[in-house]
Amino acid sequence: MENNDANENTIVCVNCPRGCRVRVQSQNGEITNITGYQCDLGIDYAREEFKNPTRILPTTVRVKGGELELVPVKTARPIPKASIGEAMQELAGVRVQAPVKRGQVVVEDIAGTGIEVVATRSIALSQKENNTGNKKETG
Repeated sequence: MENNDANENTIVCVNCPRGCRVRVQSQNGEITNITGYQCDLGIDYAREEFKNPTRILPTTVRVKGGELELVPVKTARPIPKASIGEAMQELAGVRVQAPVKRGQVVVEDIAGTGIEVVATRSIALSQKENNTGNKKETG
């Protein structure tokens, strides 16, 4: 008996506000038919999402000596969906020194993808850290 491995996946397109429910039919891992899209963006998105799903990863990392303990970060470009777990484990160990500037590269190559992780907010040096050694004498 031959295994045809036929499948149908529904992918919600996010390239425009319509949110088309695109149906991708496949056999043995190859696309055989795509339906349900209302524009070329939908068919392109569904094809890419089926073959190589990627995501922008937004999260936070710890800050040393900052006015806040965490800084929001994101990947500069989408990373493979399969790399998200490894990326999160790597980011859990990251500590960035304040001050942090928005757009600053926090990790140069996340999870071996070659993609940078950047800060999405600036974090100033904490007042406690800022005032250390800057006391004025009175008298």
